[in-house]
Amino acid sequence: MTAPALDRPLCLRRPSLRPWCVRAHLARPILATVLGRVPVRVTLPDGRALGGAADDPAAPTLRMLRPTALYERMAHHPKIGLGEGYMAGDWDAAPGTDLADALVPFAERMTTMIPAGLSRLRRVVDRSIPAATRNTLSGSRTNIEAHYDLSNELFAAFLDETLSYSSALFDPSRPVAEQSLEEAQRAKIEAVLDAADVRAGARVLEIGSGWGSLAIAAAQRGAHVTTITLSGEQAELARERIAAAGLAEQVEVRVQDYREVAGEFDAVVSVEMIEAVGEEYWPTYFRAIDDLLAPGGVAAIQSILMSHDRYLATRRSYGWIQKHIFPGGLIPSTRAIEETTERHTSLRVTSAHHFGQDYAVTLRRWRERFLEQWPTISAAGFDETFRRTWEFYLAYCEAGFAAGYLDVAQIRLEREVLL
Repeated sequence: MTAPALDRPLCLRRPSLRPWCVRAHLARPILATVLGRVPVRVTLPDGRALGGAADDPAAPTLRMLRPTALYERMAHHPKIGLGEGYMAGDWDAAPGTDLADALVPFAERMTTMIPAGLSRLRRVVDRSIPAATRNTLSGSRTNIEAHYDLSNELFAAFLDETLSYSSALFDPSRPVAEQSLEEAQRAKIEAVLDAADVRAGARVLEIGSGWGSLAIAAAQRGAHVTTITLSGEQAELARERIAAAGLAEQVEVRVQDYREVAGEFDAVVSVEMIEAVGEEYWPTYFRAIDDLLAPGGVAAIQSILMSHDRYLATRRSYGWIQKHIFPGGLIPSTRAIEETTERHTSLRVTSAHHFGQDYAVTLRRWRERFLEQWPTISAAGFDETFRRTWEFYLAYCEAGFAAGYLDVAQIRLEREVLL
């Protein structure tokens, strides 16, 4: 029987790519070996099943719908091909299986599911991060616009009423199911403002405005806020929301890079901004915070984190998230933040509150809302590939936090006191 056109090997359609097809052929046994180490069930169109739970119909189940196309994508770029395969419809979660739940076992075994012999091929497999995504002054603007200027309506469709696009903070003394996302986001905002000692009369700089909710909360405490963003879409809506709250006299919204800010501030707050800075510019970022803090000032950042070993292993490798979601992005480790501040600034980490499991809950609620609101989002001009891209992105990230591969923390930074 002839393979369906969409799943016919590229080497049959384009002879010049036959060497690539050899790699795709080799990808089959390698992927089967990896799957055998993970307790999931992966079904093939011919009815066969792979994976460490191949014989367990109750296990989380993924379906390879176009195996040949998927193998070829993974042969071309193993770290990007899996996600692009989902985008293209080469595979999906079987009915009754939640996509993030099926990805958690992979995230839990990120460091062990690839046999040692294959791990040595990392240098062959990894691709360098494109120079075009460097976070120079112009590059940062381009990278931020690529994600945050998709449209305010898109983000409003799946975020809560605060329009917070960062991890919420749930009250551990109460069942999570009883807490709304809006309530948990407001708790996160108040917690990071507390960490930075924001109070009445304080001069506050926010690096990364979002859509204005943190600036509004700081102003409601009586602070005077300067908030900066590189997204024109965000700035426009943030100004509208700040004005509607009657706080326009206390808050200035600027479309400005953190490297261009001058002045002196009692507090600097930055929520999930460092991930977009890029490792090359971390010293510049923290030096800017150090230079802008008044004597006795405090900074508080909220950062996604990974273990230092994983950071070192992935820091120069180009992945699916960087290509399709956050160009120029890199997640630091706690140790990387500590070492950067110690080497380049007078700032020191004095406390950190970790709440990675709260991010898993946040991401699941975003994904549920995104899928519920898809008819509205689609009507705004977003296509099916975009839907699958964002469904995979939100589920992939959720799995990372649920497995503990990723973490998030609010980190307080103060100047070292020399006695």
